[in-house]
Amino acid sequence: MNKFNTRIQILVLFILGSTVISCSLDPEIDNTYGEEYAFTLPEKAEGLLMNAYSNLPNTIVDDYGGNFLDAATDNAVTNDFNSNIYRMSQGGLTANSNPVSVWGAAYNQFRNVHFFLENGLGPQVNYDITNEENNIRKKRNLKGEAFYLRAWWGFRLLQVYGGKTAEGDALGYPIILSLKSDEEAQDLDTVERNTYKECVAQIEQDLDSAMVYLPLEYAGSDPVTGELQIGRADQQVVAALKARVAVYAASPAYQPDSVTRLTGMGQFSITDQGIFEAQWEQAARAAQEAIDLIGALPGLSEADFNSNNTPDEFIWRSYHRNRSLENQNYPFGEYGQARTGPSQNLVDTFYSENGFPITDTRSGYDPEHPYEHRDPRLYLNVLYNGVELNNSPLQIYEGGKDSRTVYPQNTRTGYYLRKWLSLAPGIIDVENPGNDYHYNPYLRKTEVYLNFAEASNEAFGPNGVGPGMAYSAVDVIKMIRDKAGITDNTYVDEVAAQGKEAFRELVLRERRLELAFENHRYFDMRRWLMPLDEAVRGMRIEQKGEDTYSYTVFEVEERKFSDIKYYYAPLPYEELVKSPKLIDNLGW
Repeated sequence: MNKFNTRIQILVLFILGSTVISCSLDPEIDNTYGEEYAFTLPEKAEGLLMNAYSNLPNTIVDDYGGNFLDAATDNAVTNDFNSNIYRMSQGGLTANSNPVSVWGAAYNQFRNVHFFLENGLGPQVNYDITNEENNIRKKRNLKGEAFYLRAWWGFRLLQVYGGKTAEGDALGYPIILSLKSDEEAQDLDTVERNTYKECVAQIEQDLDSAMVYLPLEYAGSDPVTGELQIGRADQQVVAALKARVAVYAASPAYQPDSVTRLTGMGQFSITDQGIFEAQWEQAARAAQEAIDLIGALPGLSEADFNSNNTPDEFIWRSYHRNRSLENQNYPFGEYGQARTGPSQNLVDTFYSENGFPITDTRSGYDPEHPYEHRDPRLYLNVLYNGVELNNSPLQIYEGGKDSRTVYPQNTRTGYYLRKWLSLAPGIIDVENPGNDYHYNPYLRKTEVYLNFAEASNEAFGPNGVGPGMAYSAVDVIKMIRDKAGITDNTYVDEVAAQGKEAFRELVLRERRLELAFENHRYFDMRRWLMPLDEAVRGMRIEQKGEDTYSYTVFEVEERKFSDIKYYYAPLPYEELVKSPKLIDNLGW
C-alpha cells in the first residue's frame, strides 16, 4: 500500500548531551534547562530520540561528502578530486582520514538514547495530558524506538570498525549500555573493544526488545501508530535490520581464525565448516522472519525514484524534495557537476535481457550496439550515449557536448548516473530551476530477499530449503530477476548445478546490480574478502556516421588496495591515543 510522505519533523534539541562534541566516549552535558525540569517537558525528552534520527543521512550521499561510496569501489569513479572518497579510492584511508567514520556520531547517539531510557519514560513526563492510555502507548513506542536506535548505531559501528586483529581475533566496538557505562568509559585506560560476536549479540538483543514495543507498521489515523509517524522504526524495520546484521555476522571477514582465516588478498579458507554454516543458517532464519513481516517483493522501478508517495519497496527511508543530486551528477553542460561516473566494470556486469552474461554467446550481445536488449536494471542505474536528457540525447562520444573533449569536467568513464535522479526537464535550469521528490532507502525489501538468498545458499546450498523456510536461494534469485524484467532464468539453474561456491558469485553479482549506488558495494567486497585492486574502466565512444559509433574500453583509474589491511578500517587515531587497551584492526 502507498504511504503518504508525511516527513517526521526531526527536532534537533541541543540539550542533555545532544551537541556534537570532540571526545566521543566522554561527551559534555549541556544542562541549560536542568535535568529535573527538562524531563517534565515531553518535547525535550523525545527530542533526544529525534536527534538520533536526525543524525541519519538525509540524502543518500550525505555521509560521504556528496559522493557515493560506490566511487571507492569498482562500480564508479568521482570527479570530486578534493573529496575524501577520491583520496580513499586511491588508497588514502588512514586513522586520521576515514570518510566512512561514524565513531563520534554513534557514541553521541548512544548517550542520547541512554539519557532518554533513564529519564524520558518516568511518571514525571506526560506525552498526552488529555489521554492517559495514549500517554502509556506513546512511552511504549518510544521505548521500542530507543532500543532500535541503539541497535542501528551499534550496527553502523560494527559495519565500519568490525574486523580482525593481528592475533586472529574478530573484534567490534566498546559496548556502552547505560549512562553509568558512559561515565565509566570516561576512565579511558579501561576502554576495550568487545568481540564481534558480543557486539552482534547486543545488537540482536536490542532489536528483539524493540520488536516487543513497536507496531508492525504505521498506518491509519491513530496519533501514536498512524501514518503521521511513518519514518520511525516499526517491526518491519527492526526485522530488516536484524537480517542485515545476521548476514554481516556470518561473513568470512568477521570470523576469528578458528572459523575463517585470511590467506591473501581476496583469499580465505574456512577452518570450521560447521560453525560457518550454522551462522549462515541463523542468518537465513532472520531473513525469513523479516520476509514474513514485509511480505511480497515489489522490486525497484524508475517510478520509485521521484514518487511523492513512499514506494512499497522501501521499508525505512528518508524523504526530501530538492535538486542536489541533479546538481551534483548531471553533465556539466546541463549545469551539473558530473560527479559520479559509473564504470564499464559495472555496465559489463549487467546481463542481457534473456538473463545470460554478455560474455555468453547465448546472450545475443552485440558489441556494436552494447546497450540494446540488456538487463533492465542497467537502464535504472546508468545514463549512456544517446539516452535522452533534458529533451535531447546525451552526446558522450568524442566531441559531443557531454564528453570531456568539450567540457573537461564531464564524465571520465563515458557514463552518467541515472539511479535516484529526476530527469524532469529543466530541473536545474539556470533561470527557473525546480525540485523533485527523492529518497534515501536505509532498508529495502529487495535487500532482505538478497540477504536470504546469500544465507540460504551458504547454509543449505543453491536448491536446499531450510527447516521452517519458504524458499531456496535459487527461488529467491529467480524472483528478484523476474521482478527486474529478466525474461529467462536458464542461467540461474546452470550456475546452481555447479554448487555453492559458483552460486555465491551469482548471488553477490545480483547484490551488486540491485544495490548499486546504495553504498553497499564497499562493505560487501570487504566482508567477502573480494579482490580490491581491479582497475576501473570506462568506454571511449567515437562517432563514425550519423547513428553509428565505435566503442573502446580503456582504463580510467587504478585501485591501489594492495594490502590486507584495506579489508578493515583503522580505529580513530585520537581514540587509540586516549585508550591504550584498544586493539586496532589487522595491518593498522
